[in-house]
Amino acid sequence: MNHDVITSTISGAIRSGTPLLFATLGEILTERSGVLNLGVEGMMLIGAFTGFAVSYNTGNLWLAVVAAMAAAAVLAFLHAFMSITLRVNQVVSGLALVFLGSGLSGFWGQHYVGIQATSFVNVKIPLLSSIPFVGEILFDRDPLVYLGYVLVPFIWWFLYKTKFGMNLRAVGETPSAADARGINVNITRYIYTVVGGSLAGLGGAYLSLAYTSMWVENMTAGRGWIAVVLVIFAIWDPLLALAGAYLFGGISILQFVLQVSQTPIPTNIMKMFPYIFTIMVMLFTSSEKMKKRFGAPSALGIPYSREEKT
Repeated sequence: MNHDVITSTISGAIRSGTPLLFATLGEILTERSGVLNLGVEGMMLIGAFTGFAVSYNTGNLWLAVVAAMAAAAVLAFLHAFMSITLRVNQVVSGLALVFLGSGLSGFWGQHYVGIQATSFVNVKIPLLSSIPFVGEILFDRDPLVYLGYVLVPFIWWFLYKTKFGMNLRAVGETPSAADARGINVNITRYIYTVVGGSLAGLGGAYLSLAYTSMWVENMTAGRGWIAVVLVIFAIWDPLLALAGAYLFGGISILQFVLQVSQTPIPTNIMKMFPYIFTIMVMLFTSSEKMKKRFGAPSALGIPYSREEKT
């Protein structure tokens, strides 16, 4: 492959991987607290719709981003209430939110289909964008990609180098011990479930405000499920989540690269690549033994009650 093909491929991987990155980072925070959120797909959809609708009606992109995150946070709060307070099965609650997010975004968004709205454009970072090869790929991006660059090291630092991060990990590992130390387990889980959901909404907003400039029903196309798998692939680590998201993004655009190079593989087969890879990761890490080996929080998916200490 020549220089232009390599550059466009890596650039496409970053662009395609950014919504996955936001959703994965959010799910890492949620699962680190011990809450399993399978509703990421629904939250991304509601975020994508809300962001587009606010952008179209106000022309203010950053207001649209905030609105998208807030809308997804509402769904995340609903999941937190059901799974933490009501102690409903977290898998069932998450799946319900997928249907809810899909239904609401499809119903409310039917009048916005095919309409163009304001979208983010690339902004070159002075000096850095002039670096040969690297500058063109990494530092001539839209503002939300740069936000992803910042969030990854920040969340890593927060998780592993701060007291709040230590408390979060303690709640996900041994909630009874965390409770004994004076950490409010349920409030901690509420906070990070909502924060995680808002980041999923940010991932959805990226799809409708940067990746494209329009709303399409079910435009997430399974990215929420890929993000859930990416958490396991990244072994609950933000730095590995960055690599995993861009890797999956690269697999997603591989179909276009192969088409350009006239590789004799049917288009429909090429479109299946990211989902086949997702299924392979799920199969490899599906057992509880493998999840523990990869570092899954010990209390993941287990409701906590002082009367029934784990």
